[in-house]
Amino acid sequence: MPALDLPESLFTLNDSTSLSFLDYGFGQTTLLVHGSLCDYRYWRWQMAALGEYGKILAPSLRGYWPNASLTSAPDKRFSVGQHAADLIGLIQATHPDQPVNVIGHSRGAHVALEIALQAPDAVRALVLADPGMNLAGVGHNREFLLRAAEAISLGNDEDGLATFIDAVSGADTWRRMTGWFKSMVRDNARTLLSQAHEADADHDPQPFSAIKCPVLLLGGQQSPPRYSQIMDVLEKHIGQARRDTIAMASHGMNLANPKSFNRKVLEFLNN
Repeated sequence: MPALDLPESLFTLNDSTSLSFLDYGFGQTTLLVHGSLCDYRYWRWQMAALGEYGKILAPSLRGYWPNASLTSAPDKRFSVGQHAADLIGLIQATHPDQPVNVIGHSRGAHVALEIALQAPDAVRALVLADPGMNLAGVGHNREFLLRAAEAISLGNDEDGLATFIDAVSGADTWRRMTGWFKSMVRDNARTLLSQAHEADADHDPQPFSAIKCPVLLLGGQQSPPRYSQIMDVLEKHIGQARRDTIAMASHGMNLANPKSFNRKVLEFLNN
């Protein structure tokens, strides 16, 4: 069942911002957190598979489709910390007495980490797929992010999106992507104008040592080396973290090899 066949729900945040999300299944809840240029449609091959074993919440983060801004003005409220606070509000409203599993991909994995830091009692387990963030000793994403954002600000969306997608997933990825994925990314192109303000942020990994819930670090076998380097740092600071690899997949591992991704996630969450 592709995610697009599911009814959409709305959650209103304290500042009157609306978050759209998909809600599927019953039982132990898992929150799915997408990364850059994506939205809840990114999880189309996880909703049914994971939903057979529990309840799935898949929100589109603040500023993303279907509530994406069409203007060129950056949103000052668009940040990893704000996204985490937004999702904590969603968790507390829908599951006030029950911790949830949190699966985050790329920038969404950074959001998932922040949720675990801000509200540790709300998180049962974390799955971090190719986490994306700036850490000391790991190459930054500043230059390609700024180039992509500049191209989009000038109206050259295709060039900007190709620059970003090829940098995070490998050369020529944008040209080879399927039509539905390109449509989703185009819908979210202007989020990079807000995200560019995070380009210089350098995060101290030491606070991640406070995370005590089970953690699975998942990498794509063909992902750019930067993600493996980030996971090296996280593994060092999160003592209980486990690590695994999705074969025959790059950064978008849950799309390239969904059977392996779903199986490894379920094995971890059901332990």
